[in-house]
Amino acid sequence: MTTDTAPPRADTAPEPLSRLISPHDWRRPGTFLVLRGMHVLVLVVLVLFCAAPLYWMFKGAVSPADEVAARPLSLWPGQTRFGNLSEALDTLGIGRSLLNSVFLAAGCLAAQLVCSVGAGFALSVLKPRYGKAFYGLVLATLLVPGTVSLVPLYLTVQHLPGFGVNLVNTFWAVWLPAGANAFNLLLVKRFFDGIPAELYEAARVDGAGPLTLLRRIVVPMSRPVLSVISLFTLIASWKDYIWPLIALTDPHKQPIAVTLPVIAGTADQGLLLAGLFLASVPPLLLFVVFQRQVVNGVGGDTGSKG
Repeated sequence: MTTDTAPPRADTAPEPLSRLISPHDWRRPGTFLVLRGMHVLVLVVLVLFCAAPLYWMFKGAVSPADEVAARPLSLWPGQTRFGNLSEALDTLGIGRSLLNSVFLAAGCLAAQLVCSVGAGFALSVLKPRYGKAFYGLVLATLLVPGTVSLVPLYLTVQHLPGFGVNLVNTFWAVWLPAGANAFNLLLVKRFFDGIPAELYEAARVDGAGPLTLLRRIVVPMSRPVLSVISLFTLIASWKDYIWPLIALTDPHKQPIAVTLPVIAGTADQGLLLAGLFLASVPPLLLFVVFQRQVVNGVGGDTGSKG
């Protein structure tokens, strides 16, 4: 009597936990402990490597100036001065500069979203005849270093073409150039290209116009990539130094990225470190809050695939 034994199905076989180590080796206690120990060690080293500068900056922010110079590598200050944070806001004008940075970042974000979404929608959905040529010219600007365009950009904001107004020393001199970002346009257009054309056709059959397509279909489905652009724009505008230094000559209008280097040579070192710490907190919190949206926007799709 013979018994036929069917081979095990491929879909029921256990999947390996690693492509380099078989499931049998993973079940060995020695191998499992060694590999998990290596994972934990690498994670701890990476956390320490990234967090150590932030911790040192915080420690210096709550330390007296003489202790920062005498004991720079101490784990904790002998005399804690949390008042440095509030004193830096008032004495060094850090509070005003932080508000200027927030105001500039919000304006740059609005300009980026309007220009990127509008241009990406026109090139990807409306598809004008000159769209490919315009898109190629915009992408060509990625090859031009930003410092090369500082002089023509300054001459442009000094005498705005078509209006004849001088935007130097106004927030508009920072907001308007921020809208011309070829990289963000590339991200938006590629994302819009992934939205199925059938959705546009069905909406047009129902009588939807271009604005309705943009408001009802494109923008709601593009929240992941818009979140990525928003975070990149806010962080880039927060740390931008050269152009705000040139365009904003009034110290009362300059952002924190310009104020800190200007006062670095004369300010108390403890207060300066307190200002550096306060300037680093907003972008860190912003990334922690929106990190899930960033990961979904970079690695996700339009959500239309079944």
